[in-house]
Amino acid sequence: MMDEETRYEAVSSRDARFDGAFFFAVETTGIYCRPSCPAVTPKRKNVRFYPTAAAAQGHGFRACRRCRPDAVPGSAEWNVRADVVGRAMRMIGDGVVDREGVPGLAGRLGYSARQVQRQLNAELGAGPVALARAQRAHTARLLLQTTELPVTDIAFAAGFASVRQFNDTVRQIYARTPSGLRAERATGLGAGVGAALGTGRGAAHTAGSLAGVPLRLAYRGPYAAAPVFDLLGREAIPRIEEVTGERGARTYRRALRLTHGPGLVAVDETHPGGAGGGRGGWLEARIHLTDLRDLTAAVQRLRRLFDLDADPYAVDERLGADPRLAPLVAATPGTRAPGAADPEEYALRTLLGPERAARIAERYGQPVERPCGGLTALFPEPAALRDDPLAGPLATALADGTVRLDPGADREEAERALLAVRGVTPRVAGLIRMRALADPDVAPVGEDGRPGEADQEPWRPWRSYATHHLAAVTRPSGL
Repeated sequence: MMDEETRYEAVSSRDARFDGAFFFAVETTGIYCRPSCPAVTPKRKNVRFYPTAAAAQGHGFRACRRCRPDAVPGSAEWNVRADVVGRAMRMIGDGVVDREGVPGLAGRLGYSARQVQRQLNAELGAGPVALARAQRAHTARLLLQTTELPVTDIAFAAGFASVRQFNDTVRQIYARTPSGLRAERATGLGAGVGAALGTGRGAAHTAGSLAGVPLRLAYRGPYAAAPVFDLLGREAIPRIEEVTGERGARTYRRALRLTHGPGLVAVDETHPGGAGGGRGGWLEARIHLTDLRDLTAAVQRLRRLFDLDADPYAVDERLGADPRLAPLVAATPGTRAPGAADPEEYALRTLLGPERAARIAERYGQPVERPCGGLTALFPEPAALRDDPLAGPLATALADGTVRLDPGADREEAERALLAVRGVTPRVAGLIRMRALADPDVAPVGEDGRPGEADQEPWRPWRSYATHHLAAVTRPSGL
């Protein structure tokens, strides 16, 4: 935990390592910023610190036009923490409050709405409605500045209940009207980035069509993209996903099952924004949706898949201090622990193995209405595999809720439930916990179910990252 003087030092040095970890606001200007904001450092007496953008907004501060604090990577803390606040933040990020309201969030957490409100307010300075509202505002700005969608459509696509609520929120957070925000978009932002899937910025304007949204997925620190794309390429199942291009300039594409209809997503391995390496950057992406209301969920799935909210500085510092891992960390700084685009799909694929999973996808995959290139189907839902001799027990447990793998699932409880399913070994359960539940602290496990390494305590809470470093040496073909 950082004290306020340490935070101020980070602001004074414009330290991008802390972007998203906290925000600072300036009382004399009424504006809040990210720590790396390039503006003149304010006097200490005028600065206030907040754990979330929503907390700063709740105290009446507006987002800085220069550093765009709402566009930073999320805090790595929410993936590390397994308590109610951490689980709630993961679910809010996934859009649960927008889809189900605070009662739905509380029900998933197993608490009353009042308890959830109290805990989030006490620790984050904002309740679930305010946190979801801040996220909706960011989505709205993204759509205003990267698409040609009508403002009214954007209001509902971002999750607002009414156009009036949308207008009021945008004015309060950005001190501009939605039209004013749109007028400020960077010249050429997103131009041509939809070409790989046959669309550009203008395609999003067609009502009822697949909407192509170009966007940048920000990350902090160094990002070792090559191992991530290597892994995704080895795991890719035909019709469901694909990796194309040469190493260093590849594109990952896949079909996604979302609440309001299927989506197609594409993410590029490299971009000039990430070329500097050390201070962060972004991955260029395109998201094509049947219904734009699924944008928030689709973005969060990609962020978990590519582990974009990680803190590589903390991970590399901890693991690099161990002589066993120091050479591996030095060789590949910014190594990530990829998650899963669809947790239930990943669980079934892990149990089935790549060859059988591919046959299952070919036989039972659900065709997408508008296929694109090699993407023609969605992986079958768990209910469709109840009768499969190998996948059936796990598919049944997923379909009836005995095993929960949503972003807010209790990880310990989920692993216990997995191990109770016939056919799920400790190694399979560990992989599902690490990938499907995006747990950064899963111990390396050997094929026999025993610990893969002795004395793993020095690696906590980043044992999943240690697993990827070790796998690069001991299992080059994959985890």
